[in-house]
Amino acid sequence: MLQALKEARKALRLKEVPVGAVIVKDGQIIARGFNKCITLLDPTAHAEIVALRKAAKKLKNYRLNDCSIYVTIEPCVMCAGALVNARIKKIIFGAFDIKTGACKSVFKIANNKKLNHQIEIIIIEKEKYLNIECAALIQKFFRKKRGN
Repeated sequence: MLQALKEARKALRLKEVPVGAVIVKDGQIIARGFNKCITLLDPTAHAEIVALRKAAKKLKNYRLNDCSIYVTIEPCVMCAGALVNARIKKIIFGAFDIKTGACKSVFKIANNKKLNHQIEIIIIEKEKYLNIECAALIQKFFRKKRGN
């Protein structure tokens, strides 16, 4: 999760929404991503999608079986759907997104039994300071953006 936070800080430096993600296979990071929607003028350039694209290229496969993704914030509907389609094994996230979360908070897309693939969802709780840091990073960004 520390590496995902490092990615989120890269987004912050570019004035992007500070979300970061890393994809892991066999205990090794194979791809990294951070939000680039504004930079790339691409509404799909969320951290998870950026990381998925890099991982697929690295593995030369659009199926990312036995891969896990660490992401600072609970994935949205678009990202959760993409993670299901990629056959990601686990999503580990740092903070809930109570407005658009699609794993536990608002929707339950990532492990919906009606879909042909379900993803194990893990919320970082053992290292509570990481939850707090993930949430604080994005909260501070939006407070500053709104001027309060």
